[in-house]
Order: sequence, then C-alpha cells, then structure tokens
Amino acid sequence: MKNNRSGGVTPGIDMKRIVIKIGSSSLTSMNGEVSRRKLEKLVEEVVRLKDDGHQVLLVSSGAVAAGYRKLGCLTRPDSLSERQAAASIGQGVLIETYSDLFISHGYVASQILITRSDFSDENRYNNARNTINVLLERGIVPIVNENDTITMDFLKFGDNDTLSAKVAGLVDADQLIILSDIDGLYDSDPRKNEDAKLLTKVNEITPEIEAAAGEPGSSVGTGGMKSKIEAVKIAMASGISSFLGKSSTNGIVYDAVYNNAVGTYFEPQEDMEELNQKKQWIAFNSGPEGEVTIKPSAKEAILENHTSLEPSAVYSVNGRFKKGAVVKIFDATGEEIGLGVVNYSSKALDQLINKVDVDLEKYEKAAIESEQLVCHLDTSVLTTV
Repeated sequence: MKNNRSGGVTPGIDMKRIVIKIGSSSLTSMNGEVSRRKLEKLVEEVVRLKDDGHQVLLVSSGAVAAGYRKLGCLTRPDSLSERQAAASIGQGVLIETYSDLFISHGYVASQILITRSDFSDENRYNNARNTINVLLERGIVPIVNENDTITMDFLKFGDNDTLSAKVAGLVDADQLIILSDIDGLYDSDPRKNEDAKLLTKVNEITPEIEAAAGEPGSSVGTGGMKSKIEAVKIAMASGISSFLGKSSTNGIVYDAVYNNAVGTYFEPQEDMEELNQKKQWIAFNSGPEGEVTIKPSAKEAILENHTSLEPSAVYSVNGRFKKGAVVKIFDATGEEIGLGVVNYSSKALDQLINKVDVDLEKYEKAAIESEQLVCHLDTSVLTTV
C-alpha cells in the first residue's frame, strides 16, 4: 500500500486512493449517445469500492457525446466550435447523471473541469491538488474532465489517458485503472494474430512493450493502446500501479482493485526511484520556457551522480526566461536529457558563462539544483508539453 490514510476502512482491507479513467466508448451506446445503463454499471462498482472504504476519483469522457444531439446534430460533430458547444451542454448533462446515480447510493459527486494550463502553472497545480485532496478525504467522488468547452486542440492534454495519469500523480494515487475496449496489452495485435497472448503483468515498459502497443496514428492496438502505454509510463515513474482492462467485463473495476481481474497489471519495480510531487510537476506538467546546453563533463555527473548543474557547466543558453522558469537541458550532441528549474534568468546566466559584467556574489547558487532537476532516464518517458 503506497499511502497510509485514515478513514472508514473495512477491516482487513488496505484503503487505496484509486483513479479510474473511463473513455467515451465505455460510456456510449451504439448510436454514440451516453448510455445510462453503462453509467449505472460503473457507478455501482465505484459504490462497492466506496463501501469498502476506498477513495475514488473518476476521469470521465463523454461530454460531447452527452450534448451533441441536444445541440441539434444528428452525428458527432467534426468542427471544433460545434464540439465545444456540444461539450458545454453535455458537461452539465453528464455530471447531473453521475450525481443522481451516486446520490441514490448515499454518495456525493463533484465536478472538476481543468485545462493543461492549470497543470503547467505550479500554483494552480498545487491548488487543484489541495482541492481534490479535501474532496477525497471528505468522501466525495470527484469527476474530472478536461474543459473541452474552452480548450483549443493545440493546448489539450492530448487525451484522457494522459490526463488520468497526470491526475493520479497529482493526488498521489495508489492505483490507476484505465478502461478500454480490449482485455489488456497483448504481445501483438489480437485482431491480426489469433495466437496473440495477453500480458498479465508488466514491470517495465521496454521497447518490445511499446512495439506491441503500436506507433502513434497506426491501427495497431484497439482503443488507442499507444496512448495508454504512455499514460502507464507516467504513472509508473510516479510510483503508481496501473491496470488496463475491458470496460464491458462484469466487475472489472472492483476486481482490478483486488487483483482478481482479467487484464494487464503494471507494477513499478521495487528498486525504481519514485518522483516526488515537485519532480512530477517538472517532468510531466511544466511548460519549458527556454533551453540550456551543458558541457560534456557535466552530463555524466547529472545522469549518474544526480548532482546539481553548476553555472560553469553550462555551455550556452537559448531563449528568454526569468529566474524560476523551467528549461530543457541538452547535451553537446543536441540530445535532450532532462528538465529543471533554473536559478538565473537567461540574461544573467548568459552573462555568467561568457563572463560579461559578472558580480560573483550574485552567482553563488547552482544553475539548477539537483532537487529541481529531472533526467529523462528517471522517468523513462519524454514529457508532454
């Protein structure tokens, strides 16, 4: 058990904080509208977990599906403005349905609509974390979705798989459950290979695992398997266990929590270093504002010894940024090796490395402290920014 939280826990059961991602295909009927029957099935399983004393948060799609017919569209709209208009209707319809279903079982649901900028700004990120923590600790079921009504495509998280992993890290979850339209991760595409085998337990996302998930934009991997594996990588780097299973399977959510479900369990290796909240924010949510290139001698010290980056180890500065900004770190070959919070503005750092009008008393700090630096080797995944 990752967390030690108090609460009304059923005797003999370790209370978990669980994030469940449910996509549109898991909530909609054959004609593309939200299915109340499917919602009822999901809510009943969440209620069973709540009755056992667990804390549960949902990352739910379905706003556009719930609203496009009421907008007057016969089919799911393609244009951004119509999708956003449909979402503005559907968000209210969806949360009202969730709320009614949970209230009928004695639980309260809340709605949280976020944008990527809420995560890239550290103050807003921490504020969201504090708010959700209060809700979970009071027994509320937060229902999170991206604010599709106002978010532009180029500013989106990418998909709700990614969002769910970032939310799991935000709230320090014990388990992330991703529901799909396939039983889990197979060693090859089960639609093309009848001998494909379900991988029931994965401890490391290897190149072979990524190959089995398919490339972005390919037809390999039903249910967007590539994005799900990227989400799992984020969760594992944060020390969070994950499960991938088929949403239509009876009892899938409840059984997944108790390790009885058919699907793929992703468990971080015991010796894997977990990123703390600060480093999670740097790695997966910050918006880098500039770049620094480091000298060859500094690369090994950072990657192997996890040392701070001293100003003398910086070779060049690219972009304009203020003190406290997040910057990308490149080696001499142009390979991006990490991210960090810089202690100097771009102007001050450039002056220092070029020894122009340098007042040494102003440059006592490291360029980037080790506690504020994340290497991609620590995350096994490039950040999404």
